[in-house]
Amino acid sequence: MSYPPPYRVLLGFGFLFAVFALPAAIRSEDKKTEKPAAADVPKGEVKGYTFAQSKVFPGTTRGYSVYVPQQYDGKTPACVYVNQDGVQYKAPEVFDRLIAEKAMPVTIGVFVSPGVVPAANPMALPRFNRSYEYDGLGDAYARFVLDELLPDVESRTTADGRAIKLSKNGNDRAIGGASSGAVCAFTAAWERPDAFTRVFSAIGTYVGLRGGNAYPTLIRKYEPKPIRVFLQDGETDLNIYGGDWWMANQEMERALKFAGYEVEHAWGKGGHNGQHATEIFPDAMKWLWKGWPEPVKAGAGSAQLKEILVPGQTWELVGEGYRFTEGAAVNAKGEVFFNDVGASKTYKVGPDGKPVVYLDDSKRGDGQRFGPDGRLYANAAAEGKVLAWDAEGGSAVIADGFRGNDLVVTHDGGIYATDPFTKPGASSVWYVSPKGEKKVVDTGLNFANGITLSPDQTLLYVADSRSHWVYSYQIKADGSLAGKQKYYHLHVADTAEDSGADGLRTDRDGRLWVATRSGLQVCDQAGRVNCVLPTPNGKISNLTFGGPEFDVLYATCGDKVFKRKVKVKGANHDQLPFKPAPPRL
Repeated sequence: MSYPPPYRVLLGFGFLFAVFALPAAIRSEDKKTEKPAAADVPKGEVKGYTFAQSKVFPGTTRGYSVYVPQQYDGKTPACVYVNQDGVQYKAPEVFDRLIAEKAMPVTIGVFVSPGVVPAANPMALPRFNRSYEYDGLGDAYARFVLDELLPDVESRTTADGRAIKLSKNGNDRAIGGASSGAVCAFTAAWERPDAFTRVFSAIGTYVGLRGGNAYPTLIRKYEPKPIRVFLQDGETDLNIYGGDWWMANQEMERALKFAGYEVEHAWGKGGHNGQHATEIFPDAMKWLWKGWPEPVKAGAGSAQLKEILVPGQTWELVGEGYRFTEGAAVNAKGEVFFNDVGASKTYKVGPDGKPVVYLDDSKRGDGQRFGPDGRLYANAAAEGKVLAWDAEGGSAVIADGFRGNDLVVTHDGGIYATDPFTKPGASSVWYVSPKGEKKVVDTGLNFANGITLSPDQTLLYVADSRSHWVYSYQIKADGSLAGKQKYYHLHVADTAEDSGADGLRTDRDGRLWVATRSGLQVCDQAGRVNCVLPTPNGKISNLTFGGPEFDVLYATCGDKVFKRKVKVKGANHDQLPFKPAPPRL
């Protein structure tokens, strides 16, 4: 088949200059092992195109090829297989045979090359985007494929005029690649399991080039996703400055098994080439598509996840359509309240589970908690005051003189509040005593945000949003703080400069729950992230434990609020302190 000019340029130059591109020797090896397809197998068509309109990767041009099996009728949306680095593993021939054998569904293959920003003049090099697009973590490549490439594919037609229709169901989509193209395929599924559930990974670059070495740890901690993964590698794969490919792929396989994922592997003796992957590709495709159309199942997760999550219980929508939700709080009855900061309203979740307006004007209420007197204490951003709201909607000024963000109320009526708005590197933590006396008890954080207490109320925890730390302090008898430590070490998304840590809560076992850019990070008392729970829309600002037993987790997530039943119960700091069991060190 012929390739459009940019694709030929990529084959000629992109693989040469991209450090971990597959060498031309792979293609020659593949030709040596090529066998003719059976004469009675219907042969699909392969056509090449150029795409140069990317907004995700601006300035790039790339070639891509589309394989359409003969069995595709042009009416029923087909399953999809996306492959990085163009056509590999004799995939069209393999698909012809497996589709004919009904070993895989009718599948349209999309084989795409990495982007190249053309050279400015004949004396200059193009910018080769392969490592940038493939090795980097985050959702950029998934967005490129889903929002740009696949719609372009669907704008095409087959040689006989059939429209190309692709299934939008993630259970009908697979993605694969080799080396950097493999970690790219895994990242696309990891970020968007709703869009890709089946991954083929050959000689995968799960090493320290652009963060792929983090995956074995993240797989063990994140709530499992519905992804099925086939891994291939060989004992003589690369062992260079970025890491050891052979060991990294085995780490991936062990992590996926640990977390209960459907994972299969083929280990060989070979090096960083495509010979072994080509040999096992047909069996890998059979395994990835086995049981289709039954959905790919998520794993059971770690022992730590099993301690906190109820099997079969997932996130449920509580309410939506808000400007920005914050300040999840619970009273002694287990009733949950939250703020829509942008609309300056406070909502209460009613007995039917639906939010109703509690305060028509919350004075731009932000972080809030209930106190031992039953009043709702809130930072009122519009007035720069801490207000206490009673059951009739009346308010009293508790403190002023600072613009609070979040707060926590102790069992004896003391208040700790964060004020991040002074200046960078000098945000403050305030203490307001039960008598109304106020003082600054800490300063120096980049952006002091979420705040809470340990279950025994002897430790104060403060999130520094513009770092990857939650600070821990000892509380002295007069409310002042001592023993300041950068204690809780949080995960930071590869696409972010900081954790974005916001709302904090503790459960009765002493775990700290932290709302971050990466999801809800659950830490043990020793300061280590044990679990990460993504939210349905990828956002979370705050949380609380509600319900009569305080075992329903509520999360404020941008314009939405979600809840889910959990096995643990929240520690309510407006009640008497209690001592949890010590951590397992």
